[in-house]
Amino acid sequence: MKKNYSIPAILLVIAVCTLAAFRTPPKETKAKKEIITGADQTERYLPLLKGKRVALLGNQTSIIGKKHLVDSLKSLGVNIVKVFGPEHGFRGNASNGTVVKDETDAITGIKIISLYGAKRKPTTEDLADVDILIYDAQDVGCRFYTNINALRDLMESCADNNKELLILDRPNPNGYLVDGPVMDMKLKSGIGQFPIPMSHGMTIGEFAKMINGEGWIPGKKQCRINIIPVANYTHDMEYTLPVNPSPNLNTQQSIMLYPSMCVFEGTIINYGRGTQYPFTILGNPQLKGKYDFSFTPVSLKGMSETPLFMNEVCYGIDLRNYDVSILRKEKRINLQWLKEMYAAYPDKEKFFDYKQSKEIGNVDFRTGDSNFKEQIKQGVSDEDIRKSWEPALSNYKKMRQKYLLYK
Repeated sequence: MKKNYSIPAILLVIAVCTLAAFRTPPKETKAKKEIITGADQTERYLPLLKGKRVALLGNQTSIIGKKHLVDSLKSLGVNIVKVFGPEHGFRGNASNGTVVKDETDAITGIKIISLYGAKRKPTTEDLADVDILIYDAQDVGCRFYTNINALRDLMESCADNNKELLILDRPNPNGYLVDGPVMDMKLKSGIGQFPIPMSHGMTIGEFAKMINGEGWIPGKKQCRINIIPVANYTHDMEYTLPVNPSPNLNTQQSIMLYPSMCVFEGTIINYGRGTQYPFTILGNPQLKGKYDFSFTPVSLKGMSETPLFMNEVCYGIDLRNYDVSILRKEKRINLQWLKEMYAAYPDKEKFFDYKQSKEIGNVDFRTGDSNFKEQIKQGVSDEDIRKSWEPALSNYKKMRQKYLLYK
């Protein structure tokens, strides 16, 4: 039977065929390249270690794939004569701020010399039987995270003893963030050694270049450094750490919140020490009735053995499910949580009493700014607080550009 087609139907078919003919085919999307750490690029640095006596500064984050760097290099024939351990120790099992003693590694039998005990840098005697040193430890991009101090001290020893330092670079999980007051060097302390903002936005390799370039080694000495850069990486990339960088940074959430939360170490607020959720929860016993969320800090070996308000119920804020993409979008340290806790706490005079909190240093040393505490007390707006960080913060950002490996 002959079919009859109406004129509108024929026109519709013609129109559809015409659009299909001229439609631009979808572009092929390129597969996202995998981030490759400096340590994982063994082909680039094994030739530099051949026939040499090697020392290494590292911790539990020093890995090739899923295997510890020391174990991997030994299996590849590298002669590792000793290891230097930073804060938390070589295997990363020492509590925050705990003095770490020299020891022999139970797994490899290699001598471990602590740089977070009786001394902070290798001596000439320590380096007498060393030809080259390796630095490989995951950083999280904050001034008060002491890995950068250990880096500077190691660079000084290398400069004094004419040793080369090989840096196996790793991504900075907070590399997107350059914010906070630039430290007033009058407030120099164990948790602040450099005139940089709270969150510096650099990898360890870049920071080593800055140490040399800005003359931050005593006497403006220069360290011979060789950096194996991270492949396929930029500062804005999200990077989930494969290994916890320290006992109390035990989740990706805590690492992302750390730049904003560490300021609570100089207050009367427990920020999760003594729980399995450090740097993601906030509370104090005197906030009962003001918040529904509560937690009870307890002694945790290797994490926090005498936490603030141990065995007392604390009430406050739960940030374990906070959307950290907001921080990435705003590219700013969050000041509101501190302001909220200060407003809620009944005894304002004791809020910034760091001696009660039993933590290292007060808020002045955490922020590197002697005005910050008074600004919070007086209710100064976020924008006005940030204005007070200028022009030092903008000058730092400009200076930082000279040392970037990942632009």
